[in-house]
Amino acid sequence: MTLGSDVSRLSTSGATAAALGLSIVVPLYNEAAGLALLHERLIALAVALRQRYGLASEVVYVDDGSADATLSIARGLAATALDVQVVSLSRNFGKEAALMAGLDHARRGAVLFMDGDGQHPPDLIEKLVAYWIDDGYDVVYTAKAHRDNEPALRRLAVHGFYALINWGARQKIPEDAGDFRLLSPRAAAALRQLPERNRFFKGLASWIGFRQIRVDYEPAPRAHGMTTFSATRLIGLSIEGLTSFSVAPLRLASLLGLLLATGAFLFGLSILWETWVDGKSVPGYPSLVVGLMTIGGVQLIMIGIVGEYIGKILSELKARPIYFVAEHTDKRADIPAAATEPERTAAE
Repeated sequence: MTLGSDVSRLSTSGATAAALGLSIVVPLYNEAAGLALLHERLIALAVALRQRYGLASEVVYVDDGSADATLSIARGLAATALDVQVVSLSRNFGKEAALMAGLDHARRGAVLFMDGDGQHPPDLIEKLVAYWIDDGYDVVYTAKAHRDNEPALRRLAVHGFYALINWGARQKIPEDAGDFRLLSPRAAAALRQLPERNRFFKGLASWIGFRQIRVDYEPAPRAHGMTTFSATRLIGLSIEGLTSFSVAPLRLASLLGLLLATGAFLFGLSILWETWVDGKSVPGYPSLVVGLMTIGGVQLIMIGIVGEYIGKILSELKARPIYFVAEHTDKRADIPAAATEPERTAAE
């Protein structure tokens, strides 16, 4: 029985890779106001990629249970210069499920993930594609160049999250890396084969390995509206990532228990010293109550941490689908034959 997977047959660079094409996956949640403008920018991008590399493109819009007109606008988008798929989920399953739905429906070889709020600039995609086709990288991920415009507490929390998750992970996750990334055909094929339902894309895209490169960029301001990721949702996503990809919380609980046991042992030695050597009677009630409360609190924390992991195990055992598609539309682009010839320089 083979426990691994061979994806070496999928080319990673050059004209062969370009022939496989590019799928752009865009999860959408209440993005009606800026969707038409984003689509126009993706059309211009598709034209540029076809002229430079002969690269055929498609966009897969995944509507994650939007409550506004996002779905109706997506249905009406023209398949100009690139194919357009619109995948509508039966309810809001969350961004990780929407990304997986887009990956499952992507027909081209390479897959690029980007947000639909306008903060991931389509102009940068051509640079990411160049790293894949010209330089042979399998995973081209982007990261914020800096966080100077964010509150100090948020910067500290982000740094602490990555420090904690990488402490308990064998494959480190680059700090500040986002979901805006390109996967080569073999990297996308590898990601599709991972069976877990509690998915943390940042971690999984790093775990699969291959040649990876970081591209720093400055996120653009939101094209419209406010972010739907509140502090509560960000904390929930952080817990999801920690428990799905790292054993750091369990290690932390073990260290906390060891620290408490060491403190209790030393406290017990001090009581014996005062009783046997100095002949002092140590008052029992206050120390007993404090000790019980400390032990009880630590035990509850440890039970909660273990419970999170048990919940993940239960979710995997149930094996429920991570999303349901309620509607799927597919439009094929009508590309003139002359437009399929790439423009190559003499050096290429």
